[in-house]
Amino acid sequence: MMVDKKVKLVECPRDAMQGWPVFIPTAEKIIYLQSLLNVGFHTLDFGSFVSPRAIPQMADTNDVLAQLDLSQTQTKLLAIVANERGAEAACASEKIRYLGFPFSISETFQQRNTNAGIGESLQRVTKIQEMCVAHNKELVVYISMGFGNPYGDVYNTDIVFDWVDNMASLGIHIISLADTVGMATAEEVANITQNVIKKFPAVECGVHLHAEAHNWQPKFDAALNAGCRRFDGALKGIGGCPMAGNDLVGNMNMENMIARCEALNIESDIDKTALQSSLEIAGHIFHS
Repeated sequence: MMVDKKVKLVECPRDAMQGWPVFIPTAEKIIYLQSLLNVGFHTLDFGSFVSPRAIPQMADTNDVLAQLDLSQTQTKLLAIVANERGAEAACASEKIRYLGFPFSISETFQQRNTNAGIGESLQRVTKIQEMCVAHNKELVVYISMGFGNPYGDVYNTDIVFDWVDNMASLGIHIISLADTVGMATAEEVANITQNVIKKFPAVECGVHLHAEAHNWQPKFDAALNAGCRRFDGALKGIGGCPMAGNDLVGNMNMENMIARCEALNIESDIDKTALQSSLEIAGHIFHS
């Protein structure tokens, strides 16, 4: 396997926490996120500025953000937003570098996830991109349901490429292909990721994959071999979108990806001691 010797790992505790059935106290979130800032991840998807009615677990994102100390870390913060109001809140913080917008190419899921259809969501993305430029932030667009959907909505790879093209035409430079419900095969991950990278050389293509214990490595290797160097995941593989309306398939297990990179001699800037500390905290927070 011949690959570049460097990857960007994006840890997504927000994705792990948002569907957790018991509210995680704000103080525990702060301790956990602060520990993750010591690990060496490229980006920390730490919280979201969305309706607390929709995602109650993220209602304290502002309080959490106020207590995070970024003075000793190179890790950048990313916050998920679903509309202009959320984007305004995220843009108001100097601590936040990236805004993430989940843009689903499934009409059904876009309505469920952001209470807006694809057409209205495109208008939101356009405005949010303008806000990011004005506030020196960068917008990351997730092509949600990028590998198919379970709702019967029309799907094919041309739809994926057309929407990536739309986002690139708005000046968006980071686009992550999201396997939102974990239904992608390794072959689909390889084909779509490789084609996006080939067709859109000005775009940094990432993957936000969901997987189970038996299929995480084929999916990870497929994206890696396709040329992807930006990977989202979560410690212990916890997470999944509570708005999907189906059994949640967890995030790609971050410690597995770290170990795989190490086995392939790929650099990821991870501090193993700090990682172990975060895993211990995660074990306390996410206990069954």
